[in-house]
Amino acid sequence: MTADRELTATATVDASPERVWQLLTDFSQMPDWSPELVRMIPILRGGLRVGQQYVGINKRKAMVWPTRSVVAVLEPGRTLAWDTKSSGARWIWELEPTAGGGTTVTHRRPVPQGLSAVSGVFAKTFLGGAEGHCDELEAGMATTVQRLKAAAEA
Repeated sequence: MTADRELTATATVDASPERVWQLLTDFSQMPDWSPELVRMIPILRGGLRVGQQYVGINKRKAMVWPTRSVVAVLEPGRTLAWDTKSSGARWIWELEPTAGGGTTVTHRRPVPQGLSAVSGVFAKTFLGGAEGHCDELEAGMATTVQRLKAAAEA
């Protein structure tokens, strides 16, 4: 496996896409679900929209670092994606209604142009290597999806 492979996590949630979307787009709750994210801070006025920029504060053990992300896709109730400029990754959330009134939630992280050189050096120097960090990210994505599921079903 390579560090720039697509990562994915999926769950079926017993809640409507509208409910899941409401929770997913309240970024103040994301740190409660994500093992690595400490906070997402909007940079521009105007709320969640394509082009909105966020500073993400991430933490792994004693290491803390910022990322800058730009919302690239916003289809309310269906798809939310942002591009993390420092790494080259795109973080995608996809919601699909199920026949029973629930929602299939898929969280993906492709790296369309490959991981940035800065990301590779940072991961190697501070995170124990890019491939190992990707394994942690994918496990963290699964945790995030499961925690979102629990919140939506509560």
